[in-house]
Amino acid sequence: MQALKNFWSNHPLLSNWLVLALGFVVILGISARHVGFTAGQWAALITVTVLLAGLCAWIIDWE
Repeated sequence: MQALKNFWSNHPLLSNWLVLALGFVVILGISARHVGFTAGQWAALITVTVLLAGLCAWIIDWE
């Protein structure tokens, strides 16, 4: 647990990115589970979603 706290304190941007990306991918999976995407389409959507989470974390860090 201490290692997790140290990582959060030492790397706030990366930890925010990780939390946002995880949440975004879960929401994506729930909302698009019945659409019928192929594996390649899922991979592309997840990749773009993780990059979007990184952009959001970077914008949040501007404060």
